Amino acid sequence: MHPNPVLEKLGFSDTDRVVVIHSDDIGMCQASVPAFEELWDFGLISSGATMVPCPWFLEAAAYCRENPQVDMGVHLTLTSEWETYRWGPISTRDLGSGMIDFEGYFYYTSEEAQEYGDPAAVQLEMRAQVDRAIALGIDPTHIDTHMGSAGHPKFLPGYLQLALQHAVPPMIMRMDEQGWLDFGLGPETAKLAALMVAQTEEMGIPLLDHFGGLDLDQAATLEERIAYAKYSFDELKPGITHFIIHPSKDTPELRAITPGWPYRVADYQAFKSDELRDYVQQSGVHVIGYRTLKELMPSIS
Repeated sequence: MHPNPVLEKLGFSDTDRVVVIHSDDIGMCQASVPAFEELWDFGLISSGATMVPCPWFLEAAAYCRENPQVDMGVHLTLTSEWETYRWGPISTRDLGSGMIDFEGYFYYTSEEAQEYGDPAAVQLEMRAQVDRAIALGIDPTHIDTHMGSAGHPKFLPGYLQLALQHAVPPMIMRMDEQGWLDFGLGPETAKLAALMVAQTEEMGIPLLDHFGGLDLDQAATLEERIAYAKYSFDELKPGITHFIIHPSKDTPELRAITPGWPYRVADYQAFKSDELRDYVQQSGVHVIGYRTLKELMPSIS
């Protein structure tokens, strides 16, 4: 594909490596909120996103009200993946919405959410999540999608409409038809998705080039996580990358929720280390937040 036009708009060259260091799942559990607060003050991360249907969203919203300068988006949530710690839609309890499983929560996987979710109901749910975030004092800098669930052609029109309605950038990759095929879509849906991406960029909506971050299945100690992060930043390609981490403090609740808790704790520790902050600052990578991209959103007359 041609170089991302956003790079020029922001004063970067086509060969610059630009990254949004993004803290995911804020409000999913209690441990995620103070971790984000501390990392934001430390200054290495540049953005985050909160999960409105989750139990500790209210704590995240309270923090945002007290700190309106924070770069916080809405992590649109259509799945509930943990075995005994779950949540459901805030817009409806109607099984006909296709969003609710037999236990009364969101489905466990994005594949189920995409297969069964009614597009109209899903659009209403995504809108309800953004509306609730705004009502509780959050000034969203962007919208993105938990587990990629909204990134499906049947949901993308509603996702894009929501971004335009609130003048916030959506997390969407600039993928062509082959990119969507590699992502796992069939030929027809890949063609449709590529067309929608091209049309979105023509409208002047800022899009992203790459998706990266630290996996939750390797490098569990602080030393390993720092080394893994350094390697990941070294491997960034030219263009704009959405780089995800999942920081949380070490608490009994977090340990009970997920066996992957050591990786989340290691993210919190690593991105609060002087060693990693100094490395990123000296790496030649340009760190931006979504508030910068929000300023490029086209106005709707």
